[in-house]
Amino acid sequence: MTVVMSEHATGRSLVSEGLFDRLARRVVAEEGVDRAMAERIVDQALAFVAVCGSNSAMPLSPSAAVDIGWHAFILHTKEYADFCDRVAGRFVHHVPTAEEDRGTRGEAARATLVRTVEAVGRRYVIDAQLWPLTDIGCQKCTGCHNGCHDDPPPPPGA
Repeated sequence: MTVVMSEHATGRSLVSEGLFDRLARRVVAEEGVDRAMAERIVDQALAFVAVCGSNSAMPLSPSAAVDIGWHAFILHTKEYADFCDRVAGRFVHHVPTAEEDRGTRGEAARATLVRTVEAVGRRYVIDAQLWPLTDIGCQKCTGCHNGCHDDPPPPPGA
């Protein structure tokens, strides 16, 4: 038997089992997905938010599936704020794209998603099925189904 070791963590490892369970149950209830899919969504959302916390460059944006987990987590305001403080040292704001900016499509949206997947993948296990890069080149797509992104802090010296 071969055991493959990974130096990458999972998003799930960043929170208690109790909190992970509550988040997964919320996704099941609100999105109508099965428990296994809800756990995958929450895992990737936790990894995404953690990476956003260390991001000081251009905004990152979740896939449609990962955004579901981010929205579920934000509703647990105390736990979300504590998580952000612990993993990022700051609150990771969820910023909906302004209505007039939702026209960002095609290659710009794809570039943001590629940048996000690369950033998350440097530290966490990526669930590629929840980050469908092949669908982002279309004309109707944005970086997130709700046009959401993180709000990185200003670069040093700005």
